[in-house]
Amino acid sequence: MRILGIDPGSRITGYGLVEQQGSRLLHIDNGALFTDKASDFPGRLKLIFEGITAVIADYSPDAVAVEDVFFSTNVRSALKLGQARGAAIAAAVHAGLPVFEYTALQVKKAVVGEGKAAKEQVQRMLVALLHLPEVAQADASDALAVAICHINSSALRSRTGAIVAQPRQRASSWRNYRP
Repeated sequence: MRILGIDPGSRITGYGLVEQQGSRLLHIDNGALFTDKASDFPGRLKLIFEGITAVIADYSPDAVAVEDVFFSTNVRSALKLGQARGAAIAAAVHAGLPVFEYTALQVKKAVVGEGKAAKEQVQRMLVALLHLPEVAQADASDALAVAICHINSSALRSRTGAIVAQPRQRASSWRNYRP
């Protein structure tokens, strides 16, 4: 099972690919999409959509796991983050992939065992779990952690039959929409 993890952001969107082979986790790739070169916000969203689309085309993941929106006191920032998530999710859905969402608390708990773990703890654990030569860029590290969270959640779901996370339902074609 190959999972594309995404840590969405309006300026930097991290991605990480992790493959599970038996009980082993293999690091496939990670990186970040820097959208500051776009002259306007819709241009940034376009870069996110195109970047995630390219990663999906290059690596053929089986599913996509996205970090869920955190609550922010800055409404404007939260709205931009939601739109960035939407662009990334739209790219995954456009490719026909199931999308799963996890909170930061779920991700930290799945990787470190503690939901309130510091970012540095998560990064050190990623180096150990994936045998990375160095700590990945911060947003890419978060994306790798989201991918591992999904792999661990899938394993739990298959062992217990419990519903840990459901893929987002794809909307039917807009042509079939009748108000």
